[in-house]
Amino acid sequence: MALDVSAGSNGIFMTEITDNLPLDENKLIAERREKLNALREQGIAFPNDFKVDAFAGDLQAEFADKDQHTAEAIEALARRVKVAGRIVLKRVQGKVSFVQMQDFTGRIQLFIHQGTVGEETYEAFKGWDVGDIVGAEGVLMRTKTGELSVKVQTLRLLTKSLRPLPDKWHGLADVEQRYRQRYVDLIVTEEARRTFMLRSKIIGYMRKWLEAEPYRFMEVETPMMHIIPGGAIARPFITHHNALDIDLYLRVAPELYLKRLTVGGFDRVYEINRNFRNEGVSTRHNPEFTMLELYQAYATYHEIMDLTESMIRDTAKNVLGTTKLAWEDADIDVGPAFRRWRMEDAVLELNPEIKREELRNRDAMAAHAKRLGLQVKSNYGWGKLLLEIFEKTVEHTLVQPTFIIDHPVEVSPLARENDIDKGITDRFELFVNGKEFANGFSELNDPEDQAARFQAQVDAKASGDDEAMHFDADYIRALEVGLPPTGGLGVGIDRLVMMFTNSASIRDVLLFPYMRPEA
Repeated sequence: MALDVSAGSNGIFMTEITDNLPLDENKLIAERREKLNALREQGIAFPNDFKVDAFAGDLQAEFADKDQHTAEAIEALARRVKVAGRIVLKRVQGKVSFVQMQDFTGRIQLFIHQGTVGEETYEAFKGWDVGDIVGAEGVLMRTKTGELSVKVQTLRLLTKSLRPLPDKWHGLADVEQRYRQRYVDLIVTEEARRTFMLRSKIIGYMRKWLEAEPYRFMEVETPMMHIIPGGAIARPFITHHNALDIDLYLRVAPELYLKRLTVGGFDRVYEINRNFRNEGVSTRHNPEFTMLELYQAYATYHEIMDLTESMIRDTAKNVLGTTKLAWEDADIDVGPAFRRWRMEDAVLELNPEIKREELRNRDAMAAHAKRLGLQVKSNYGWGKLLLEIFEKTVEHTLVQPTFIIDHPVEVSPLARENDIDKGITDRFELFVNGKEFANGFSELNDPEDQAARFQAQVDAKASGDDEAMHFDADYIRALEVGLPPTGGLGVGIDRLVMMFTNSASIRDVLLFPYMRPEA
């Protein structure tokens, strides 16, 4: 069976060419173990002394212009390189062989001639398998088909692969297997590699953006095990410290520690790190997830909205090169100004049955909630009912970037109450394509008001609300020292990456998402 390696070099994954039917996988593994045993008998089976001085993707980019870098021009350069990576395609034709080798930057072809590498090496090479990791040293060349290649002079087997990789045609068709065996997924799925490279670039750019002028934020690290869980309305994971014999909580948010730093005089701080919430698993939720959280002294929630919008827009421009994104079935544009819509106004527009004078009437809102099939608990006030109706009737309609602003105090225990509109806080949430991306507000810095709200949360927990907050006396003490007027923000990094990479599930943007144990 013949195959033009050059023509297929940009395919997803190609396996060794054969006219035979695939063997049973266990038999293949047994055969590879025999090869490894033979290597052990010859000496060092897993050498660690090969030094790389060039990478496949860099070489492909450098010599991409075929008019400038002709075969003759490349030959005249006599450019010598040392490359290493995994064999993803192998074709043996007598005394000449072609290999597609893949490293973390891309792929390059190895041109292997028996007369150049020596008969002994060439015979050994013919027994190597797709999936093996090799090191090659030689000079660059361009084949007759135009393929940039390394004309190999020295070839070494660095790692023997015992398990065969999926073939080109089937790949990792089982989605669950892709998540469980991400190490294989990254080898054979180009889109997976691209997603996680973009994720790294997105986070890296956001760090640079925050730390540059005019923002000058400082990155910090705060505890991930808390004595008292706080900073978000969520159910925590519980662990135990054996030496101290106390229960601790994996953090649900870094908020209260970051605001302690603002009290201490660090006026602009941020953290990008993991949070843990003991909640369900879905296409939008993973028990551990990455958040960006920041606090800026002397800023209101309006300025934090401006910052959020600019950061997302600039990240899209600089990492993706465009503000226009395709996500699932929606065309999203983060270029225009994001809509800012009061929660009460949004609920009224999407629920014409509700009258404005009913919005803050608990009994009226309870009746509307029941009409919509929502559960109404006895401890729900009008603010909680407003939020429930919003989530049921409005949230899924918010396709283009929209800030929903001015949330009720009842569902915003850490946000500052509006000076004029009592019962409402200076808070926003950002929604895109029906999903929440960010939450921010003007921070509550009145210690007596905060203590009263903590107590209300304690009462809610006593009434059966597992997600309600605890009373954090030390945080109240910090507020009594004095928190300057401050604006805060939390951004879900995973969902942002989902949008930027057109990923339907949060598992597609987490290298190792939560999975149930294998049977």
